[in-house]
Amino acid sequence: MIVLGADTHKSSHTIAAVASGTGELLGEKTIAVGARGFEALLGWARGLEGERVWAMEDCRHVSGALERFLIARGERVVRVSTRLMATARRSSRQRGKSDHIDAIAVARAAVAEGVDSLPTAALAGPELDVRLLVDHRERLVHARVALNNTLQWNLHDLWPELTLPTRGLFSKTWSTRIARRLARAEQTMRVRIARDELRRLRELTQTIDALHSELADLVASIAPQLLVEPGCGPLTAAKLIGEIAGAGRFASDAKLARAAGVAPVPVSSGKTDRHRLDRGGNRQINTAIHRIAVTRARCDPRTKAYIARKKTEGKTNREAIRCLKRHIIRRIWQLLRDTQPANAAGHSISLS
Repeated sequence: MIVLGADTHKSSHTIAAVASGTGELLGEKTIAVGARGFEALLGWARGLEGERVWAMEDCRHVSGALERFLIARGERVVRVSTRLMATARRSSRQRGKSDHIDAIAVARAAVAEGVDSLPTAALAGPELDVRLLVDHRERLVHARVALNNTLQWNLHDLWPELTLPTRGLFSKTWSTRIARRLARAEQTMRVRIARDELRRLRELTQTIDALHSELADLVASIAPQLLVEPGCGPLTAAKLIGEIAGAGRFASDAKLARAAGVAPVPVSSGKTDRHRLDRGGNRQINTAIHRIAVTRARCDPRTKAYIARKKTEGKTNREAIRCLKRHIIRRIWQLLRDTQPANAAGHSISLS
């Protein structure tokens, strides 16, 4: 098999063909981004002898057009996580950095990890819409936090004695009170700026709330079975749907766990048998799973009993949470592969 590693940029892509058995470089090509360049690249790749698979560093927007072009023409494309690439670059036999070196590193990282263990890219479905909306909402939330911080300082400068509750300016009650007070104040430049910031803050809050409702509706139509799971609200479910992008891409829950960085890494030697935390994989999925685990450990009686049992076995609370995350990722994989959401309520996670 030939693995074609791609180092993608906004205006050009560099591809290196590597033999999967030996890691030997078989050829390389640099193209301009666009339909003509993609056609030339595909013609060059088809001229290579043997079965081929394309390995793309998972950098989303930059590689998206090439991914869609290849998949639509029947090519197999797998994704290599950026954290996996960091390790591959450090262990590279070539010193320095260039598009050529990075393309080879992508291909060899895919070979070292095992092509069959990497998630397969597919044409966009409803999961892409969910991911785009989640990313858009998160960007707006970050912008609102920055704007809120600036407004808080302006209000403190105007009225040092003013005390606002946490997230007070995000509520309609407090934002209306502050708007009225700013309207009655002497119209200095600082007051003018504060009024403008408050108006923009209220607009952002309305947009964020509307996106939350839209995401909740999308999740309810795509994977309502996730919403009945303890600790999994609409935003967490939307993050999982968008980032996993189809559980069918993963042949088993173990492969999803590895792609999410949830599966422990063996570090045994001799008579020592132990595992360590995997810091690789998709950290967005890992964060969502961790959020579910922490929430369940706080609120779910069965999960509390599971954590207590793990502690009696000598594990720390952190280690028990890691074990729980591995069970949760298996459950998520099963639910997202389930085409009959109505049956989801009849299942339960096995905490053993």
